[in-house]
Amino acid sequence: MDRIPESGKVYYIKNGIIEKRNTILKNWKKVLFLKEEKSSESKGWILDTMNCIDMIKKEEFSLNDMYMFEDILKEKYPNNNFIKEKLRQQLQLLRDKNYLEFLGRGRYKIIK
Repeated sequence: MDRIPESGKVYYIKNGIIEKRNTILKNWKKVLFLKEEKSSESKGWILDTMNCIDMIKKEEFSLNDMYMFEDILKEKYPNNNFIKEKLRQQLQLLRDKNYLEFLGRGRYKIIK
């Protein structure tokens, strides 16, 4: 469970309070695209990217914010010499899945 980003978790009860049905369905639909990923490596990259976004702790962030995780991801994927490129690819995928909004000039916003 600790590999799942906070934004990828769908809570029925959060902080002792039952979530509203509409909120649960909205959050579930937001991450439903993860089910489509067949490859565990592809899913791993998506989840790792989402975890990096969570660690930034900002609704809006930049590519430079994401590049701060390059060393950590290089340790996890030692055979990948193109970490920055992979991060950009994953951000584009998350944009295409309506998880993120691209604001232009390397800036992104998490869609709530």
